Amino acid sequence: MLKTGIYVDGENIRLCGGYGMRYDVLKKYVAMDDSVILRANSYVVEDLEQTEKDDEYRRKLYRYHDVLRSHGFKLIKKPVQRYVNSDGEVTVKANVDMDLGIDALLQSAHLDRVVLLSGDGDFCHLLQAMQNFGCRVEVIGFLNVAKRLKETADFYLSGFMIPGLLPTGENGSIIRGYPVNYWQDKGYGFFRHLEMDEDGLHEKEVFFHHSHFEDEIATEALTRSSNIFEFRLVPSTVKDGDLMATEIRHTQSHVVI
Repeated sequence: MLKTGIYVDGENIRLCGGYGMRYDVLKKYVAMDDSVILRANSYVVEDLEQTEKDDEYRRKLYRYHDVLRSHGFKLIKKPVQRYVNSDGEVTVKANVDMDLGIDALLQSAHLDRVVLLSGDGDFCHLLQAMQNFGCRVEVIGFLNVAKRLKETADFYLSGFMIPGLLPTGENGSIIRGYPVNYWQDKGYGFFRHLEMDEDGLHEKEVFFHHSHFEDEIATEALTRSSNIFEFRLVPSTVKDGDLMATEIRHTQSHVVI
């Protein structure tokens, strides 16, 4: 069994496309690879000033914190700090990098595998230090993921691709995938998506036709695997027994910085 730790840069994930992420699905995914989860930390921020005066903010925030705890995550809170510059402008900051970095580095000495959820390139040196301890370090991100972070990780996976990790349609009927082939002259191609079961994640490819897009889509978007599309699966009209994508729409691009 791999001794595994999960470290979630909560504010980065929330602001970069991961709002509403399901922590129970995250743990299910991480535990698939013959892993026992020893640490599960989520680093969150709280505006104490707003907590005191805004009942609705406080209720929503603490309800969210209760959900995380119910899924076995330890919360490490960082209070929002306000700074006033020489022009009287107020800047709000709440950086959890130091807390996450210290915890992950110290605890990785007793782990075999670390899963970091963030897109922040400042974590590259942290990843290298944990790798020097002998840890396998994996990164899950959504938008604005630093290219150097993806390259430093032993494995990178887009959070958009993990089935159920983000809210989808009723009964999980919406699938997310990216184009792997597209023939412009013929107007069709294939999306690659992931399916998750007790044995792990499995790559699948599904046929699509340009006529099944809900909106007009630029050709170049269908030639880049960095583009994420949402669609539903229906019985194929081309080949009996197969499925095809329909109600297709372009949702996100994996912007790297």
